[in-house]
Amino acid sequence: MNIIQTKFSIGQLVKHRKFPFRGVIVDVDHEFNNTEEWWLSIPEDIRPRKDQPYYHLLAESESTVYAAYVSQQNLLIDDSGRPISHPEVSDIFDEFLGDSYAVRPGSRH
Repeated sequence: MNIIQTKFSIGQLVKHRKFPFRGVIVDVDHEFNNTEEWWLSIPEDIRPRKDQPYYHLLAESESTVYAAYVSQQNLLIDDSGRPISHPEVSDIFDEFLGDSYAVRPGSRH
C-alpha cells in the first residue's frame, strides 16, 4: 500500500475547494475510511478518489456548524485569519494562532 503524504495537519484551518465552508482539522485518515454508501452519495462528476488522505473537520458555513469528512484534493489552506465558531473547538484546541489552533493537552487528539 502506498501512503500519500498528507498536506494538512491537525489544528490547521482549511476551506473546501468547491463548496462554501471552512473548518479546522481534528483527525486524518491516510486513505478513505468511510462507508461505501457515503462515498456513492457524492455525485459522480465531483466524487473524489479514495486513494488519498481524508480529513475530519469541525466545519462551518454561513448558516451552521457541523462535522465534515473531506478528501485532500478538495481542501485549500484557509488564510482568512478568523477562528472557527464551532462549539466543539474548545474541547480539542487551546489558543487560536491565526492560521491554526494549538491542540489542548489531554484532549482526545
